[in-house]
Amino acid sequence: MPLIKRHIAKSITYRLIGTATTIILTLLAGLPLKWAGMVGAAELILKPIIYFLHERFWYKWIKYGLKNSYEKNKTTNRR
Repeated sequence: MPLIKRHIAKSITYRLIGTATTIILTLLAGLPLKWAGMVGAAELILKPIIYFLHERFWYKWIKYGLKNSYEKNKTTNRR
């Protein structure tokens, strides 16, 4: 079973790769390094927040792909 430390390390490296990609694309779009850094910093802060809110929204409001407890109990009681 993977250790929590591994998951944390993967999460950090994934965010760093994503932010570096954003900075590079911003530079390729012609913005100066200062602006590219500011865009990268904003992205580094905002994307985890947006992801968290997205997860909470799905958890609370979207039931797609989940079986309700009635269906689970019904199939469990048949055995």
